[in-house]
Amino acid sequence: MAVLPIRIMGDPVLHAPATPVAEISDDIRQLVADMYETMDAAPGVGLAAPQVGVGLRIFTYSYTD
Repeated sequence: MAVLPIRIMGDPVLHAPATPVAEISDDIRQLVADMYETMDAAPGVGLAAPQVGVGLRIFTYSYTD
């Protein structure tokens, strides 16, 4: 797993429409794992794929009760 760089305001990927995920491949599973690690390192409660430079409709979140 890896901590991914978080894109900031003004980055074009944040303004582009995200593409739906057609198939959950090993690459998508790895992206989700990396997004969770990035979210925890930020720290944050949620992260969308475009925020790490990937134009896909994926998000991660953490909820504790």
